[in-house]
Amino acid sequence: MKRAILLVDHGSRRADANDQLGAVAEAVRKRLPGEIVEIAHMELADPTVAAGIARCADAGAETIVVHPYFLGPGRHTRESIPQLVDAAAKLHPEIEIRISEPLGLHEGLIDAVLDRVGKLP
Repeated sequence: MKRAILLVDHGSRRADANDQLGAVAEAVRKRLPGEIVEIAHMELADPTVAAGIARCADAGAETIVVHPYFLGPGRHTRESIPQLVDAAAKLHPEIEIRISEPLGLHEGLIDAVLDRVGKLP
């Protein structure tokens, strides 16, 4: 099955904040060559979740893993994103769409915190 990964963040009125998710997607593409990797913003910016799912479908995805690019489980990861995904999924009933957990307490994040803190005097 051809898989797609859809990275979803909150979205911002600031272009530089939105551009960061694109850079994350590019880094994921480099590590997973041949995978479909798209981005979407929950609100405030394009592409929307529905547009991101449509781009994955247009690229031939048979399954889509939606990854909330959020630190912890909150209202957006438990309610807002699932609602947006459910609405968009109705337009693509032939595609299996799942939602992963947010970043949370992943060991790599702890390393990232220590790296950032360690760079300060």
